Amino acid sequence: MSVNSIPTAGRGGLDSKWKVLISVMFGIFMIILDSTIVNVAFPTLRSEFGASLADSQWVLSIYVLALGITTPVTGFLADRFGIKRIYLIGLGIFALGSFLCGIAPSLGTLILARALQGFGGGLSQPLGPAQLYRAFPPKEQGTALGIFGLALVVAPALGPILGGWLVDAQLWRLIFFVNVPIGILGVILGSRFLPDHRIDRHPTFDPLGLITATVGFGSILYAATSAELNGWTGPTTLIFFAIGVVSLGAHVIVELYVVKEPMLNLRLFANRTFLNASLVGYVATIALFGAEFLMPVYLQAFRGRTALETGYVLLAVAATSAFATPLAGRLFDKIGPRMLITVGFAILCINTWQLAQIQGNTPMSYIVLLLALRGLAVGLTLQTTFTTSLSSIPLNMLPRGSSLLNSTRFVIQAVSVAALATILTSTLSTEVRAQQDKAQQITSTSTVRFGICETPGIKAEDNIPASAAASLTGLSAQSADSAKTKILSGLKRTCDESMLGFEAAYRITFYASIFALLLGVFLPGWPGKWSGRGSTQTQTPGGH
Repeated sequence: MSVNSIPTAGRGGLDSKWKVLISVMFGIFMIILDSTIVNVAFPTLRSEFGASLADSQWVLSIYVLALGITTPVTGFLADRFGIKRIYLIGLGIFALGSFLCGIAPSLGTLILARALQGFGGGLSQPLGPAQLYRAFPPKEQGTALGIFGLALVVAPALGPILGGWLVDAQLWRLIFFVNVPIGILGVILGSRFLPDHRIDRHPTFDPLGLITATVGFGSILYAATSAELNGWTGPTTLIFFAIGVVSLGAHVIVELYVVKEPMLNLRLFANRTFLNASLVGYVATIALFGAEFLMPVYLQAFRGRTALETGYVLLAVAATSAFATPLAGRLFDKIGPRMLITVGFAILCINTWQLAQIQGNTPMSYIVLLLALRGLAVGLTLQTTFTTSLSSIPLNMLPRGSSLLNSTRFVIQAVSVAALATILTSTLSTEVRAQQDKAQQITSTSTVRFGICETPGIKAEDNIPASAAASLTGLSAQSADSAKTKILSGLKRTCDESMLGFEAAYRITFYASIFALLLGVFLPGWPGKWSGRGSTQTQTPGGH
């Protein structure tokens, strides 16, 4: 089949394209769900294997590392061996990695299995959209990508709920085992319904591009994911950031000036629409995953909510995103991305400013409302930017374009979350930081819930950790009151300074949202001329 052809429906008519959509969503939903479902189980995994924080954090970091390292090469593999084959191999590897995670007898085995999961996910995730662009005609591709976007916004929100429920039921291994039958079914559906697109020629392997991209993306991702543990100015962080920057600089030179067939076609960024939409998409990624990082910390550590309760609160983001994302896809086909991005980021700017004002006693109903508005904004922007980027390039560049977008988004996501974590703690004094670390350590090792600012069902004057309350036993009434007052004073100071950290972190995303709003105005679409996919395409330099 020619690389530039779009398959028409054969037997089954209109249904064939929807079968492709269902098959792709099935696999991608599983991969994205796993990125958040494991986070909830992290304290349990650490306790289960008796591991230190430094060692156990690799359960989370190695997955992101494997995703980021694998994704850049996916486009080449798809061009060389076929999109369908690489996509299904990736799903199969992910399911195998999930099974090995579920039976892991040690932390080291679990970390290796998580790396295998990330490797499989990195192969599959970028190739889903490329399948959809070939299955759907141009006038319906926005609708298809909008429906597909449900997996991108709903899966991360459902992860904490499912993970919290399984952890509370002491069934943490099912977090991994649940992927196995889903993965197998995804491979079966994909084998049956996905068309086998192959290009007419085999691309040349780019070893220099592979080495520099692997070292560059891997080093920056490692530095970002370890920055919270080692500090941004720590030797390990600085060394790996330096290695990453130098390697990516070398990668740019190699891809632009040395090799004839680059692994990552950086000349796609010469397409103004592709570049503009990509930049806006990076900000949308920061907004989505930044909120998913900051809000669980706020709800659990400071407001005393359980992991499952936190998942239910975050469901507000998924609910409105699930409504807005497919709607945005349908509107994209009719009016283009400009108004969707403009309206979405206008909402996001206002919403982010409101989140920057939250306090330790902000009503939970108001928090849910803000998250619902944020989900609406993300639903209008996140998948729209991705669709716009890929709509602006030729069909034969889709695997490479999707690979480029996903790999850079992984880096942006990891670095931004690490940066927000640093900003969150930058407002804390040395004494308060020690108090917060102690309180969070107590919370992670105790079965009794505790929030630094409040604990549901506990009066403010009695809201102290159980271990602190136990230490007051045996003291005289006057001494106990004095000690209790001192503890409450320290916790209040910790709460107040921490809220300043949340304000600073959300303010950063507010400024980023303003920047994205300004960029979005220059995207194509109503009130300008819009005629669907192809209207934004220009000849991409270096395209093959």
